[in-house]
Amino acid sequence: MAWLFLVTAGIFEMFWATMMKLSEGFSKLNYSLLTIIGMIASFYFLAKSLHALPMSLAYPIWTGIGAVGSIIIGMLFFKDHLSLLTSFFVVLLIVGIIGIKVTSGH
Repeated sequence: MAWLFLVTAGIFEMFWATMMKLSEGFSKLNYSLLTIIGMIASFYFLAKSLHALPMSLAYPIWTGIGAVGSIIIGMLFFKDHLSLLTSFFVVLLIVGIIGIKVTSGH
């Protein structure tokens, strides 16, 4: 269950980052409120996952899911472009996240 909480926290991390972009500097109330709700949900599920998972495992995976997911959302919905070198480092980030999970023993 802890892993489900952690993945859910990561999804909410992507959600709030996207809503913050759409809030245009917190100038749009609806998106600003969704940003705050997403932040609260993300922290809540991260905290739930920390009941069973060590912080040294949960925190980097949570931030990694949020980072990689936000990059993908930026590319798909906001037409962000990554250089070849940046794409390489995103792949390394994904490999790192998987590596942390695989070698953690949890």
